[in-house]
Amino acid sequence: MAKQAKTLTQTELRRVLDYIATRKHSTRNRALLLTTYLSGMRVGEVSSLRFKDVVDAEGMIRNEIRLLAENTKTNEARTVFVNEKLRKELEAYAAIYTPKNINCKFFYSQKANSDGFTANTLTQFFHYLYKRSGVDGASSHSGRRTFITNLANKGISVRVLASLAGHKSISTTQCYIDVNDDMKRKAVELA
Repeated sequence: MAKQAKTLTQTELRRVLDYIATRKHSTRNRALLLTTYLSGMRVGEVSSLRFKDVVDAEGMIRNEIRLLAENTKTNEARTVFVNEKLRKELEAYAAIYTPKNINCKFFYSQKANSDGFTANTLTQFFHYLYKRSGVDGASSHSGRRTFITNLANKGISVRVLASLAGHKSISTTQCYIDVNDDMKRKAVELA
């Protein structure tokens, strides 16, 4: 079986956010990281987002982001629900970024003549972000895996998790859940 992406602890997430705060494009980079961490979206899904997918005609962050089938790994459209924490991050980013038109990518790339990140360039971005932050073993999938594990830790059913993650099978979702000592402590207290 392939090696799983690292699940981030709160301390590791804080370390990455602290690193981001010291660098150029910090508002964008913070929003990128927290989009994976707070929505569970795949990197390819994040890189495919258009401004109009996230921001409505009145300039407000949408409550739901609709992913088109061609932008998901499973080739099935799905809805990503935007929680209050993610809304605030996306609002902060949208306040500093106004694209040429609403069809432009939501997350800009600083490369000249670029329409934004591709799945590959965003994967590389996360690789170097975690490496430079000093978080070993993390990858572009770490935010997604942490999202699923955190919700499982709060008792959310695997069926709901599978739907949120866009998994066709709950057995796939179960592989994402990183069982930890805190989960085991809570479990034995229920006995």
